[in-house]
Amino acid sequence: MLIHQILKDKPLAGVATVKPGTKVSDAANLLSEKKIGAVVVSADGVRPDGILSERDIVSALGQIGTGCLDQSVDDLMTAELVTCLPGDRAIQVLQTMTERRFRHMPVMEGDKMIGLVSIGDVVKARLDELSQQADALKNMIMGY
Repeated sequence: MLIHQILKDKPLAGVATVKPGTKVSDAANLLSEKKIGAVVVSADGVRPDGILSERDIVSALGQIGTGCLDQSVDDLMTAELVTCLPGDRAIQVLQTMTERRFRHMPVMEGDKMIGLVSIGDVVKARLDELSQQADALKNMIMGY
């Protein structure tokens, strides 16, 4: 399965973004409100400057305390993004996420972000793919 197929099947269109300089507390409220695990930091909503995850916030809370909530997302975000392309294979993206220990990856077309996939999206797609393969094998064996 390819990443563009996963994006097509996602229920919500678009990617949640915040502008650089946004307070971490505002980003945390957005994560909670939308029930998502990460928000992309982007000045224009199209070109990502970084990504801020719930893990980043929890880590900062543990190290700095609640004062981190008044900091800018720029201070906590991951600025060196690992991205993927619409034509990348889901299994490769899953392997990268697992090895690099992160859960969200922007999908890029040129210098523009066209989506965001989570490890949950990729695992679900892989399980669906395996289920379809199992059904096809079963039908072939049973002569359907």
